[in-house]
Amino acid sequence: MTLKGSYVALITPFHQDGSVNFEKLEELIEMQIRGGTDGIVVLGTTGESSTMSHEEDEDVVRCALSAISGRCALIAGSGSNSTETALMKSKAYDKLGVDALLLITPYYNKANQTGMVRHFTMVADQVDSPVIVYNVPGRTGCALSVKSVEALSRHPGIIGIKEASGDMSFMMNIAHLASKDFAIVSGNDDITLPIMAAGGTGVISVLANVCPEVTYRMTHAFLEGDILTARELQLRYLDLIHALFMEVNPIPVKEAMNLMGLNVGPLRMPLCEMEPEHRQALSAVLHRYELVKE
Repeated sequence: MTLKGSYVALITPFHQDGSVNFEKLEELIEMQIRGGTDGIVVLGTTGESSTMSHEEDEDVVRCALSAISGRCALIAGSGSNSTETALMKSKAYDKLGVDALLLITPYYNKANQTGMVRHFTMVADQVDSPVIVYNVPGRTGCALSVKSVEALSRHPGIIGIKEASGDMSFMMNIAHLASKDFAIVSGNDDITLPIMAAGGTGVISVLANVCPEVTYRMTHAFLEGDILTARELQLRYLDLIHALFMEVNPIPVKEAMNLMGLNVGPLRMPLCEMEPEHRQALSAVLHRYELVKE
């Protein structure tokens, strides 16, 4: 798999009773494919996988595979702070036929660097699907070192990293030391362009949930050498990106999608609706970008 371009970190739509809305999930996937999205990422942070059962997770993967029907890539989040659980989920999604697996660093346990490298390696050794490492210390309380990323980049089954530390110095160092065929994609919409300028190949994006065409155009403009267009889009949509993170993700993006009339439903506890003043501010930004017109 070539990890390049715009990948959406897709929300998981729910019915009002909290059950997964599979019909809406299919609609959202169609919206992404129409917008040019290169790949769908399900069961990530934005997909609220931490509040879903293993059975629900597998059903989401099955639904997404059926809806996509080979028209773009499907990446499934199969990470856990338990290596055995991550391996179990990875094997299950691998068997279902996903294009790649996204594995988050093992949160809460506070493993040392050797343990984290072994965690990813153990999974990659036992599945056929390529593995993408997910580094997001603001969420997990742990971070991969540059040396660990360098070591993981040499593994033939580990094809890239979703880099969401926000640390451009770290980004520069892994771009310098990692294997040349190891893909680095942004996990932060506000610095997609700087990461691509430092050697990144795209983004796993929250913004793409509401603006798939924009995210596709920005990443592909850069890949095609049109740096001015890529920069103009990154800067033009910066206020919207900031609005989508005024509370913890995915609270604002699901609220935005509901305000846009996409009817993606509620969040699962302990996540809940936005504070009223934040909802008002988000609505104002959506109106300014003409994503809401009433």
